[in-house]
Order: sequence, then structure tokens, then C-alpha cells
Amino acid sequence: MTMTVDPMTIDPVSAPTLTGAEAAKALGRIRELLAADRLVPYLGPDLLAIEGAVSVPVTPEQVAAALNKRTPAPARVRTNMWGTAQYIDSRKHRRTLTAYMAEIFAGAPQPTAFHHWLAAQKLGMIVDSWYDGTMRAALDAAGRSDVVEIQGITRAGIHFDQWYRAYDIAGSEVATAAAETARSLLYCPHGSISPANNFLVADSDYVEVLTEIDIQTPIPQTVRVRRASRGFLFLGCRFHDQMLRTYARQIIKRSEGPHFAIANAAGLTRNEAKFYAGAGITLIDAGLDAVVTALMA
Repeated sequence: MTMTVDPMTIDPVSAPTLTGAEAAKALGRIRELLAADRLVPYLGPDLLAIEGAVSVPVTPEQVAAALNKRTPAPARVRTNMWGTAQYIDSRKHRRTLTAYMAEIFAGAPQPTAFHHWLAAQKLGMIVDSWYDGTMRAALDAAGRSDVVEIQGITRAGIHFDQWYRAYDIAGSEVATAAAETARSLLYCPHGSISPANNFLVADSDYVEVLTEIDIQTPIPQTVRVRRASRGFLFLGCRFHDQMLRTYARQIIKRSEGPHFAIANAAGLTRNEAKFYAGAGITLIDAGLDAVVTALMA
């Protein structure tokens, strides 16, 4: 089932939400769109927990807590990942912050059955919005030599115009132009622990990015090309922070659609609901584990 949503005419605080038979019908449509390579999976950290406990943080608040164990930040920013990271960056140096993040995400979660299933689909693009590197591991395990990964990078210490780096699936850095001819693109806009400890995490990392993002400079050209004929499927994502919403909105900008998200509607914040509605994203109110099982069927 496909729903066309005009963000100018819908209720700004209510995302279009499907349940029951309508949700089941929409999942059938999503399967068709994935099979036709018309949807881009946009993966969030909640996906890591669908098969049990995980060894890395799965929320920005958990990352903030882990950073605070290493260097306590002032109370005003202690629960905010970006602010805590900025405090450490300013007081301890960027190398210390990077080392902390590498320690925090050293747990290397095992790819779930769904990660392995996605790796086998040979989709044109997958977005991984967390730092754990699990989707890369699944693609590597599948022997996918036809994949290029592009990661957002911090511009700290960089004195030239560079917003991202590209890697082959073996972990070697390659020219970003290599992504243009790759069968699949793995896009990690906030960086990743693998293969090179690239982390956009401090407030300062985002200052220039957010200044330029409206004109799309920090978004790789191949991402812009591939999204033009596709929609997005949000899985395991939360958008309770403005930073997360801003990035997602810019990544899906000028994409063809349709867009879907899997989430518990009752658990959404008001701002999350406004984000889904304003971006024309159809919300499927269902459990993530049940949905990914249905998609793999």
C-alpha cells in the first residue's frame, strides 16, 4: 500500500500511521519496493537489539554516560552526547575523544539475520546511522567486493575541503569516485568505528556541516544520485534529538519516495511525530522484530 502525503496539508503533529491489515498490506508493498531496489534501508541502533543484548551503546544518552565515566562533563551537558563529546574534545584533545569512542564501540556486535539478509539483496544504497560497523561486517561476511562505503568525517585538524572518506569492503581507503560505479553504497553519515575510527560526535564536528547542509555540500554526490529514484525505509531509528532529525531530513531531501518508518507510535515524542509527518513518512506501528522477520519471509 502506498500513501502519498503532502506535508503542507497533513496534521503537523500526527504522522500517517498504519496498523493491523493496513500495516500488513504496506509491508507487502515494502517487500516489493526492496526487491525492485526502490527503497533505501536507513538503519538505526535499535536494530542491533532485535536478537538480544548488545555490547555497545544504542542511544546517544548511553554514549554520553560512557564518555562521562572516562571524563566527567559539566551537569548542563552530561546527558547530551554531542555536548559531552565537545567538552572532552576541548579539554582533553581530539585524540582522546577518538580513543574513548573506539573503546566504547569496541564490542563489535554480531550482525543479525536481518543484516545478513540485507547484505545479500545487493541494494543500491544502505544508510547506517550509528557507529558500530555491523552492516559493514555483514557485507564483508557475504563476500561483497562490489561495495563502497562512504563515511562522514570530522574536519578537526583538516585544513582543506573534505567532508567524507570512502573505503572498500576490505577497509582500504579509495577515491570517492569509486562509489559511483559500485553495485552497492553503504553510507555512514556520522562515521563508524570500522575501518578507521571516524566519528562525528562533538558539537564542533557539526558546526560547519550544519552550515553547509542546506546546500547539500556534506552529502556525497553519489548519495544524491542514488536517492533520486528511491524512497527510504527507517528501521530501528529514533529522532528525539534535533541533530538526528536534521541529518535525516537532508539525507532524504529530493528523493523520490515513498518513505516508511517502523516504530511504536505510542512511544514517539511530539517532535518525532512532527518529523515523520513533515517529511511525508508513513509510520507502520509494529514491533521491529516482527517486521524484519516478515520482510525476510
